Amino acid sequence: MLQLPKNFESYDLVRQAGFLRAKAVKEKGIPMVGVFCTYTPKELIMAAGAVSVGLCGMSEEPIAAAETKLPKNLCPLIKSSYGFAVSETCPYFYFSDLVVGETTCDGKKKMYELLGQLKDVYVIHLPHSPKRSKAVEYFYQELLDFKKVLEDKFRVEITDEKLRKAIHEANEERAAMLRLYGLGKMNPAVISGYELSSIANGLDFQFFHEERMAVMNQAYQDGLNRLEASKAKPQGARRPRLIITGCPIGGVREKIIKAVEDLGADVVSFEICSGPREKQTAVDENPEKDPLWAMAEKYLQIGCSIMTPNDSRLVTLENMVREYQADAVLEVVLQACHTYNVESYTIKRFVTDSLKKPYYMLETDYSKADSGQIQTRLEAFLETIPC
Repeated sequence: MLQLPKNFESYDLVRQAGFLRAKAVKEKGIPMVGVFCTYTPKELIMAAGAVSVGLCGMSEEPIAAAETKLPKNLCPLIKSSYGFAVSETCPYFYFSDLVVGETTCDGKKKMYELLGQLKDVYVIHLPHSPKRSKAVEYFYQELLDFKKVLEDKFRVEITDEKLRKAIHEANEERAAMLRLYGLGKMNPAVISGYELSSIANGLDFQFFHEERMAVMNQAYQDGLNRLEASKAKPQGARRPRLIITGCPIGGVREKIIKAVEDLGADVVSFEICSGPREKQTAVDENPEKDPLWAMAEKYLQIGCSIMTPNDSRLVTLENMVREYQADAVLEVVLQACHTYNVESYTIKRFVTDSLKKPYYMLETDYSKADSGQIQTRLEAFLETIPC
């Protein structure tokens, strides 16, 4: 029998349930792989017969534990992720057989070294200039290496047949989530940005393809039902429509997304890691193409701020502003996230000069200390948006 943490009885019921769900999966003999980033090729994990689960910390709760080894002026996502691991309060890290990192951030790279003292950690290296002639070839080799690590770790063979099946299922999930995000294009909105963000983050903790598809399909149907019901109701005053861009926002969902929507605006979509941008391009399922090469091509199209140049982010943002009929763009930058912070200058100029839309940037962390200040700043920003 797998052992639960020593302090399990002191955890709240939600956390206990997470531990028990993860434990039940492991007791079926299914390996668990913890991941942090959309650049991690989950198709390979699926093809290895394992389940992947998100490990990005989204709470201030474990940061004090992390700061015993990490600097205080570090990204809260990094500190929260490490704090959950070192305090044994994250069920998914606790039961992971392998943790997979990626070179999207210098702070995370060094944090992975500390995680390696607790778990078996493997880091995938990304080419940071995806348009270079050897970029796809380089990442293809990284995927080959990762494939070998999974095969050795779990004593399986990842055949092309298994990989193509996993690619097909992952593409189905991308299409389903993209369709769900598409509800935000309705005007007026029929689903809140808070709900969309919660669903997207919750999918990281659904272990199986069928479970994830069921959640997305049900949420989409609920949106259609709301749309039908809204046709019989008189329309209220028009609400400003915002796109949120920048860093992962799971840890600031309450004080930013909910605050925006409580103030009378709609968050209609997200140009962030867990938003539509990773879903927009599927892995090529052409049977004549090497599936690993197809994956390398697809993943290098993701427009993250660690890429240089990062022109694809501008293209994605422009398309989203048009398709979602956005009135303004709000950028969220987490403390010490230098790539997004520096790139915010380019985004501001692009939004205000090229797209002719209002733009505002908020820099924050996971604490509640600045909630009042953020509320005041959001109120002032929303007043500048013409509707």
